[in-house]
Amino acid sequence: MNKSKILVIDDDVDICLLMERFLTRNGFEVTTAQSGKRGLEILNDLEPDLVLTDFKLGDINGAELLRKVKEKYPSVPVIIITGYSDIKVAINVMKQGAYDYVTKPLFPDEILMTIRKAMENKPKEEETYTSAGEVVKPKAVKVKNSKSGYIFGESLVSRNLMKQIDLVAPTNFSVIIYGESGAGKEAIAREIHNRSNRKDQPFVAMDCGAMSKELAGSELFGHEKGSFTGALNQKIGHFELANGGTLFLDEVANLSYDIQVSLLRVVQERKVKRIGGTKEIDLDVRILVASNEKLPEACRAGKFREDLYYRFNEFSMEVPSLRDRGEDVMIFAHFFLENTNRELNKNVKGFSEEVVDCFLKYPWYGNLRELNNVVKRATLLAESDTIDTRCLPFEITNHTRLMFVDNLSPVAPRQEAPVQKEPEAVVPQARPNLKEAAKEAEYEMIFQALKKVNFNKTKAAKLLDIDRKTLYNKMKNLNL
Repeated sequence: MNKSKILVIDDDVDICLLMERFLTRNGFEVTTAQSGKRGLEILNDLEPDLVLTDFKLGDINGAELLRKVKEKYPSVPVIIITGYSDIKVAINVMKQGAYDYVTKPLFPDEILMTIRKAMENKPKEEETYTSAGEVVKPKAVKVKNSKSGYIFGESLVSRNLMKQIDLVAPTNFSVIIYGESGAGKEAIAREIHNRSNRKDQPFVAMDCGAMSKELAGSELFGHEKGSFTGALNQKIGHFELANGGTLFLDEVANLSYDIQVSLLRVVQERKVKRIGGTKEIDLDVRILVASNEKLPEACRAGKFREDLYYRFNEFSMEVPSLRDRGEDVMIFAHFFLENTNRELNKNVKGFSEEVVDCFLKYPWYGNLRELNNVVKRATLLAESDTIDTRCLPFEITNHTRLMFVDNLSPVAPRQEAPVQKEPEAVVPQARPNLKEAAKEAEYEMIFQALKKVNFNKTKAAKLLDIDRKTLYNKMKNLNL
């Protein structure tokens, strides 16, 4: 397994040496540079997964270095090292694209946590189709790009979605975006932001997921140093970072009730106070939220505050699932293929007729994220300029063999009245080996759990009695 590559830029030789030793021990491949100029020279050849740089360098300032890194590698997270007195400067740099900042004196555990968080939050698979680069369009495939690079299909539901975005984007309305996991809710939120008059201001996204009260409060509102155990330094919250721009809250229904109370106050008064702080900060933030659970139902169940729902519900839209936009499947498949060709430096030209048939028949439970993963895997495995069925995962080519039942037990389907057949009319089925059977059973259990809770991953993990991270790993391994 390849190690993640980190470029450390600092004119303090001791810091470079310490960071190299510490991060290497924690499984990273580290390259150091003692000047901004040298760091940019290394950048051209290294292609790092993350850049950790001091804000004050002798030959270049942090803002200029950040701009040059982002010009070459837009998706590479940049973490800024700054002195406590430079926090306001660091915030401005973050608004220009830095992932986060750490303050001196440096605490190794804090830096490691920030780096790992940045790695985990690098552009997700579903964001691959939001690349702002020019798209090479395959022959015979219509691909319609928006200004931000989001790909819209040609189906009726896709055209209706585009009309809704055109309608609401120029306003300052709060918007609720509904849709299944992997359908592209964050991409739609970015599209709304990019078509608004806030497009030149920050777009800040937060996955509310299964965050604890303390972590969610810190991420949203920020905190002062020493305000709770582990608060080693002051932290700027997402509301402050998004000031003037757009804040996107994904899986908002998973926020704890206490956080919802604090969030309602911020939304009503347009002021935020950091945890442990006393100063109120004025806000000008447009709020977009997403949920794969209908918020009115969550309100009736007592899980989501009704007054907060009405604050958010100035406009709502539904991102269609991929199985509801069959005409668009191959448009996205070809687009993902072009992206993967560039990423892997390959020249796969298209898909065989059998693969197209599989793609059009498969229900795509994981939506665009699943399709993207399947295309990337198939492109990697392709031995010619055409992707054939040998490159596809088992569940794509054999999905009709998977037995989906209403409960969570991997048992045989309910027995119907026996149908008498002549022996010669019975077609023997190929029997999967033990490994394939186990994979089918696990796939079935996880899918049924997700289906039962409307594809809410936090609830599915609880239903399966596993933690959320384990569920994510299993879904990734099963291409679910």
